[in-house]
Amino acid sequence: MATDRPLLGVLLMLGFCALAPMGDSMAKLLGATIPLLQLLLVRFAIQAALLAPLVLAGGGMRLSNRVLRLSALRTALHISGIGAMFASLRFLPLADAVAIAFVMPFILLLLGRFFLDEEVGPRRLSACAVGFLGTMLVVQPSFTEVGAPALLPLVVAVVFALFMLVTRRIAKEADPLALQFVSGLMASGVLALAWAVLGGLHPDLDVVWPAGREVALLVAIGVLGTVAHLLMTWSLRFAPSATLAPMQYLEIPFATLIGWLVFRDLPDGLAALGIAVTVGAGLYIIYREQMTARALTRPAPPAI
Repeated sequence: MATDRPLLGVLLMLGFCALAPMGDSMAKLLGATIPLLQLLLVRFAIQAALLAPLVLAGGGMRLSNRVLRLSALRTALHISGIGAMFASLRFLPLADAVAIAFVMPFILLLLGRFFLDEEVGPRRLSACAVGFLGTMLVVQPSFTEVGAPALLPLVVAVVFALFMLVTRRIAKEADPLALQFVSGLMASGVLALAWAVLGGLHPDLDVVWPAGREVALLVAIGVLGTVAHLLMTWSLRFAPSATLAPMQYLEIPFATLIGWLVFRDLPDGLAALGIAVTVGAGLYIIYREQMTARALTRPAPPAI
């Protein structure tokens, strides 16, 4: 069983924060031409295909029945969360969708405190609250412009908070590669069955033949999504969710940069202030973790 190594967990989560918006940007580019079910099916099928040889090379899957049951729940949450995010990107700028979804770390902090009995000190709680307030500065009153779809990132927030909670419960007793492979395999089977049963009932439940550029973007979604969520799984193996929750806010500036580079969407002054606040809160958490680690490794003073 792995022991907690908070700084390593933070660095792995930072990798997730950089890669996840890249995959979201690909989904936004494809949202107008590729059905939602097809985006999800390709995303998870590539995950299963990429990880299968690695799992076999490592000796195969060794997951308990309890882990498999929780993996099924985790997979359902994973499909729902990614599906809601991909759908929201059809209506919202990348940075806005990510920012609204960042109610999630605050929810996760509370879930970790009440359901996992993880210690949440006043400084970490305050830093997370500051990051939450920064997120509110990023979120513009856009509901009058896009209507109900603006609520989809809030669905993402709740679903992914539960997803990370389940992941934390099994991360220390399951190999991350096997865990992600099983998730990809389960999701691919569920989505393929959904297409076979429901295909044709709605445009988003169909499968279309992609063009050459679309094939490349679909592959990129699968690869980026697989690597990003593997990093997130590893991070939860080494650090408690209460530590990693504020770090998630760093995904916002990455999403802002990618949104500007790809779509030329740039937040206004108030949103930029909110981004600065959230980044500051995340950096403060890194500082606190380093100070705590040093205090734990510092030798006790000699007895007098």
